[in-house]
Amino acid sequence: MLYSENELNKRLRSGCGLYYFYAADEALVHTAAQKALKVLNEDDPETTVLDGPAPRVEEIVLAAGTISFFGGRRLVLMPLIRPSTYSDKDLQDLCDTLADTENAIFVMTSVIEEKFGKLRPGKREQKLITACEKLGYCVQLNKPGRAALQEMARSWANECGAQFAKGAEAALLDRCGEDQFLLKNEIDKLAALSGYGTITAEMVAQLGTVTLDADTFDMVKLVAAGRTDQAQQKLKTLLALQNEPIMITGALIGNYIDMYRVLQAKRSRRSLADVAKDFGYGGKWSYRLGETERTASRFKCRQLEKCLEVLQKLDTDLKSSKLDTDLLMQKALCELALAGRS
Repeated sequence: MLYSENELNKRLRSGCGLYYFYAADEALVHTAAQKALKVLNEDDPETTVLDGPAPRVEEIVLAAGTISFFGGRRLVLMPLIRPSTYSDKDLQDLCDTLADTENAIFVMTSVIEEKFGKLRPGKREQKLITACEKLGYCVQLNKPGRAALQEMARSWANECGAQFAKGAEAALLDRCGEDQFLLKNEIDKLAALSGYGTITAEMVAQLGTVTLDADTFDMVKLVAAGRTDQAQQKLKTLLALQNEPIMITGALIGNYIDMYRVLQAKRSRRSLADVAKDFGYGGKWSYRLGETERTASRFKCRQLEKCLEVLQKLDTDLKSSKLDTDLLMQKALCELALAGRS
């Protein structure tokens, strides 16, 4: 079953005794569990938290069987359990305990591996899911799309007493990616920077934590647009922030390989979805490859091959040359600009 907030509220009102949330993203299951706990805690039940990927069945039985001080059912929270770490016998005991307990409400979460944008539960994970579907509210949470993430970002900013200027939340997503914990933390910092007023795109650029992949792709776009001076300034900023030159070079190589793959797919009349599947880009391929396609449209395949040759030489030089690494990288950016125009 897929997650539905309306269905969750319905189960909470009906006195459901088990809630199991699973997804590929820890932030998703954490947020869903907190929503359930917020309502469940309104009746002041006591909560027992059993941490760890595989709480012992004896601990679970003890926690579930303890009468709450308030006379109601005890809440038993088991965050991020991993069914694959249980033996077959212990997993069966866990399922039996969940089915037999009447004095407790269980709230459980799991992170499950994702392949090609879809969850792939293992044998033991599927067994727990099947058992929980029979006992209570057991749901899979899918990653929100870009529009939903922007809406979440605006909501988090409002909770802090701030708001985004037009386009600023999109800029934050471009720089942070889709990690919801990272987005939430960055919004907290940006809200403080804005004086709990309006968060602008300039503030995002000034303070926002970025992925190296996103920053180097900004450099690639600047080079492709002929704005080499600005690309050089971006490089100086990355180096000043103590990013390793070899790591920056590796990220640049990845960006140019992305463009080469997209161009080759276009020549073969294959879609971006095919590229994502063939090379395992995961659930966030749509926006990433869409941006890559727009930038790649400025190049021909031979130009990108020359750019990759420049970066391969840079990688070798950084590992073997005694020349100044900053100078080597600045020189390579100029060579990338020339290769892209040849």
